[in-house]
Amino acid sequence: MPTKKKEQVVESLKNVFAECDIGILTDYRGLKTPEINDLRGKLREAEVEYKVIKNSLAQLAARNAGLEHLEGAFEGPLAVAFGYGEPTKTAKVIADFIRVTKSTLIIKSGFLQDRALTAGEVETLAYLPSREVLLSKVIGGMKSPIYGLVNVLAGPIRGMMGVLQARIQQLEGQ
Repeated sequence: MPTKKKEQVVESLKNVFAECDIGILTDYRGLKTPEINDLRGKLREAEVEYKVIKNSLAQLAARNAGLEHLEGAFEGPLAVAFGYGEPTKTAKVIADFIRVTKSTLIIKSGFLQDRALTAGEVETLAYLPSREVLLSKVIGGMKSPIYGLVNVLAGPIRGMMGVLQARIQQLEGQ
């Protein structure tokens, strides 16, 4: 029987599911309270919410938010990291925490707004460069052929300038 409090929790979770850009489902079993607090602090610095949620309520909220692809994702003890903004940032913070602290935290799965992610895909996201770095690489790649073309086209003009300078120096020497 749904109670008023559960309905409010589902509605709140539905809003979080709808607004977040990425969600990472983790199995927090084996973590001690100080470790969870440390993880929460690091995630808070990155503007990420980390919530331990009841599976049945999370499933209802996801369904209400239109995320049917998360149907079987909520099994066992779970905590979800809800990230806003750049999706790689959330994955990086969690992966770095696991790597640095050698934690027992396990990434079970995740989701981008309209797509479910496996644990491997979440880890791949963690090792992607940031959006700014990727954009600068693309722009650098686009500029490189243009600079090459300019150098090739300027070559004959430079050669002609060299010949003219040599002739000027030759005439001045006479």
